[in-house]
Amino acid sequence: MRRTSHGDPQARQAQVFAVGGRETDLSMAIDTRTLDHLSWLQHGVLARRQFLDAGVTDNDIERWVRRRRLVAARPGVYVNHTGPLTPAQREWVAVLAAWPAALSHESAIPGLRSDRVQVAIDVRRTIELPGVQVHRMAHFAERTDWRAAPPRIKVADAVIDVMSGRISNDDVAGAYAALATATHAATQPDRIARALARRERVAGRGLIAGMVADVEAGACSVLERGYLHRVERPHGLPRGRRQPGSLATGKRTMKDVRYDKYGLIVELNGRMIHDRPQAWDADAERDLAELAVAEAVTARVTYGLVFRHQCRTAAWIGRILHRRGWTGMLFACPSCPTG
Repeated sequence: MRRTSHGDPQARQAQVFAVGGRETDLSMAIDTRTLDHLSWLQHGVLARRQFLDAGVTDNDIERWVRRRRLVAARPGVYVNHTGPLTPAQREWVAVLAAWPAALSHESAIPGLRSDRVQVAIDVRRTIELPGVQVHRMAHFAERTDWRAAPPRIKVADAVIDVMSGRISNDDVAGAYAALATATHAATQPDRIARALARRERVAGRGLIAGMVADVEAGACSVLERGYLHRVERPHGLPRGRRQPGSLATGKRTMKDVRYDKYGLIVELNGRMIHDRPQAWDADAERDLAELAVAEAVTARVTYGLVFRHQCRTAAWIGRILHRRGWTGMLFACPSCPTG
């Protein structure tokens, strides 16, 4: 094997497993082209079985380990450098150590993170890997995208698995956050709906189906869904229009919720997007433009107003709407204080 001179592990990902020097007597027996390809594809991580398939012997592997040309990341799985593993290499190590296996749950969904690599194996197998969460899965083979590198559970199925687990742990907001992230970056709501329909047993099926329907309706954040289901619907507020466009500033912008008939805009402010000076200026510009151009006032609602004080928030929104012509009646939800 030829090593690079770089210290960065990522610079070593495409090292060539060439045989040279004092090992030239093996060059005719070892399929270096296959090893080169696997090294590139798998970020420098190879399994013992892959070495053996390419003509490398156990004696060769042991010699390369002694010479630090290979490092055993797990029993039977090797990496071609001595530095710390990259996230991609940790994923490959986990999948190859549990093989046949595939990335699953958060590890299979772009944009989601987990404190450890998640992998799935067939339900008929049992394996333990320290530091890796192993899930025994029915219909494992058909739910796996074997063309991916590393192989992974198809995103739609992985989303259902993550959402079901979070709902079972009473983390409804986390379940919706996973759905919103996945549909933004990696899949479509209808694919998740079809995958859900194919599965027989899913904890929280009804709630998952409802969340998928919300995403298709345009509620694309935990805060938006919280406003819809904790503030607007249970208190009898009129239904606002989700994600309408506006040209008030001279360029097209999107509003979270707009009550067109009453000239009220509700903007749902999550900290990650809005907690920056530049964002404050942009928010103020949009609010002022809407008031100047369309005489529409803007109410900005935060996580705390939706998830801790939803009833009081609904009362305030109702008062604004009443002053602007709404004649409907505000309802008390089961969480509203009495008296």
